[in-house]
Formats: sequence, structure tokens, C-alpha cells
Amino acid sequence: MKTLWVLEGPTAVGKTALAIAWAQRLGTEIISADSRQVYRELRIGVARPEPEELAAAVHRLIAHRSIHDYYSVSHYEKEALQAIATGFETHDDLVLTGGSGLYVQAVCEGLDDLPDADPKLRAQLIELYETQGIEGLRQALRIADPAFYRQADLCNPVRLRRALEVCYLTGQPYSSFRKKAAAERPFAIKRYALNRPRAELYDRINRRVDLMLTAGLEEEARALYPHKDLPALQTVGYREWFAYFDGNIDRETAIELIKMNSRRYAKRQITWLKHQTACHWLSPEDGDGLPQDTAGENA
Repeated sequence: MKTLWVLEGPTAVGKTALAIAWAQRLGTEIISADSRQVYRELRIGVARPEPEELAAAVHRLIAHRSIHDYYSVSHYEKEALQAIATGFETHDDLVLTGGSGLYVQAVCEGLDDLPDADPKLRAQLIELYETQGIEGLRQALRIADPAFYRQADLCNPVRLRRALEVCYLTGQPYSSFRKKAAAERPFAIKRYALNRPRAELYDRINRRVDLMLTAGLEEEARALYPHKDLPALQTVGYREWFAYFDGNIDRETAIELIKMNSRRYAKRQITWLKHQTACHWLSPEDGDGLPQDTAGENA
């Protein structure tokens, strides 16, 4: 049976290194499940694997789209399933890794049957965002669907707007559409999640932001500033710089906000994993975490 080995976990936990170890042990490829690493213009701020890491194992679905493209989780599902089908032509095992929970869920369980978008309603929600900011979307979602509000990525205005669209179009909570049976896939799926003690994880996040600064994160964000309103750039690591460039905060505050928002994002990722998926949890002490009988299967 073909097997998809899935590795999830919060930002900065060490997924990239472990996924590469898996791929090398299994003699296979890695398929990314990161909603921001798909964009070729984003490198430092999304922690795209370094050239030596990309050379250590074949990676798919990284830097293959532009920030100017419309790209959704449904696009990702189609591309990921095609990449998986192609990979299984020459491999018995593949590795899927990333911190975007909806992307992983789309591959493992399929997408929910949601109504089509309504252009008029979408325009109204965009206006809400432009006039009241992301807090306006958050409060509207908290009222319309408290259950999803507790699980949502509250820093992602695109997903908040989409959830509100569904609530308002149907008169039902968005979360009520997310309970269907998982789609059947023609391969086995083994799901793992890597985690660390909170203090250790937060320290890794803070240190990674410092390394990003050294690598040129501010310069990368400044080059992207003319496109700051694009959906692809409404993400931690860039929007804080845009607020600084706009003169709304100082540079030191921008850096501290990146660290704080990254820590908050990691906390939400962990909450998502604990409530949405049945994963086998790993710690760094578990080695590569793969069952020993997988070693050498593809040698």
C-alpha cells in the first residue's frame, strides 16, 4: 500500500529538518503544505527551506506561484493530489509536511462542501475589513460562529471573510459545514505532529525572527511594500513591517510584534492539531519518529 507520511506542528518547531530526515530514510520526496511558501516572492519571512535543505531532498509545491495569483486551499488540494499521484508512480512512500492545517486537512480528508462566493457579500466584507480592520472581522465571526472563532487563524483576513460569507449566505455557522465524512484516498495516511515544551518553542521562535532580521527580512518586506494589500501578504512577518513603513509603529515595536504574533500563531496551530486531527505526537527525543520497519523499504 502506498503511504503518505504527514508531519505537522507549529511554526519553528523543526518540521523541515525532520521531514528531510524522513525523506532520506524512506528514499522519497517531500510535498509542502505551507500556504505562504507557495509564493516565489516570499522567502525569508516564510522560512522557506534553505538551498542546502532543498538539495537534501526533492521538495514539491514550494515557490511555484506568484503573490499576484489567486490561490486558495481548493487549488492547493488539486495540485497536492496531483503531486502525490505523480510521486507514487516511482515511490511507495511520500512525505507531506507543513504548518497550514487547512492544507493538510484538504489532502487527508478532502474539502468541505461550501456554497459559492457571493460577489456583493464579499465586497461588503472587504469594506468591513477596510473600515474596521481585522478586529471587525474577528468580532463579526465571534458572534456568527463562536465555535469556529475559537479555532480560526485570527490573523488571516481572507479565511475570516470566507467563514463569514458562509455564515451569512446560509444562515448557519461555518463550523457546521466542517463535519462531513473524510474523503477516501487511494493511499494510506499516517499523521504525526512534532511539538516541544512551550518555553523552548517560544525561544526558538524568537531566535528565528532574529535570524530572519540578519538574513534581510526588513529589506524583503520593503521590496514587497508596494503590494501590501495583496491577500498573500496578509501574514505574520510582513504586515508588521508594513505598519512600520506606514508610520503607525516604530521599528522596535514591529520586531516585537512579529515575535509575539508568531508565538500566538504557534499556539493556535497547536490548538488546531489537538482539536481537529488524530495525530501521533512526537518530541525531539523520539528521533525521527518513524516505525523501525520502514527503514530501507525503498532502498
